[in-house]
Amino acid sequence: MIATETIEPRPVQFAPGASSRGLTARRSRRSYRAGRAATPYLLLVPATVMYATFIVYPIFRQFDISFFNWHIFPGASNPYVGFSNYTKIFHDPVVRTAAFNSFLYIVVTVPVQMAIGLFAAAILTDRLPGSALWRAAIYIPVVTSWVVVSYIFAYIFSSQGGVMNDVVGFFAGHTVNVDWTAETWPANMVIWIIGIWKGVGWSFLIFLAALDGVPRPQVESARIDGASERRVWRYVVLPSIRPAVAFVTVLLVIGGAQVFTQVYLVTQGGPYNSTQVLMSYMYQQAFTYFAFGYAAALASLLAVVLFGFSFAEIRFLRRQDI
Repeated sequence: MIATETIEPRPVQFAPGASSRGLTARRSRRSYRAGRAATPYLLLVPATVMYATFIVYPIFRQFDISFFNWHIFPGASNPYVGFSNYTKIFHDPVVRTAAFNSFLYIVVTVPVQMAIGLFAAAILTDRLPGSALWRAAIYIPVVTSWVVVSYIFAYIFSSQGGVMNDVVGFFAGHTVNVDWTAETWPANMVIWIIGIWKGVGWSFLIFLAALDGVPRPQVESARIDGASERRVWRYVVLPSIRPAVAFVTVLLVIGGAQVFTQVYLVTQGGPYNSTQVLMSYMYQQAFTYFAFGYAAALASLLAVVLFGFSFAEIRFLRRQDI
């Protein structure tokens, strides 16, 4: 028989300090991975703090103030009034007028801005001569100050030396002296014109980007199959830009409900609150009459209504059968 020898495994001998170096390396790698994972969150901290400080906190604070008869004067008492500020809204005739004017502003300006913006985008989508200049000209009003625009239009429609009176007088054949901003419907018309002129460029830019993303082969195929331009737009172009239409509609409605600057600078809500809108009335209540609780209740109610309307509007516009 052949004798077998049992070989005992020898323990692995590590160099002095090798185990500690390996442990240190593994810890370094884990620290590195943890640091990389935490870096995005650390970069978000400043923006999150600012958002919470200047957006989230004021919103909750506004809801809180709406339940008090709030005063900003040092040492003044702020009695809790419950829902009385909200019930007062439904019995305030100026609120009804302001809500109607805000609604009318949205109904008039939003479709016109979208129609003009889409029409201009459709024309300037192709590489037409000078299209870059026209695009810039259409967008310039968007970046122009609301204050500057409001004062310019106030001068144009002024009863004393206003350009519009001269234009109307030229076509009428006699001198015209209409005080555009001192009568209810002419003043509202001026507010609408300012909003349309200022906002067309924004919808134009969004529609221009959306039209650039429309599949060209589908458009050309529809034209080759004999579809008219109207049918091409209805069945190919508009379905392709439906998300952009929904986006523009929602944001223009929200912006229209917040119309303020041109009302405040051109008509001051007059004559006799007939051109008052919700935002200008809130401002008047807060900073003229110091009714901060009532103004906060108006703002809170408007926020809830806009949120519900925007949600319903998005659901409606995203339906596939439209």
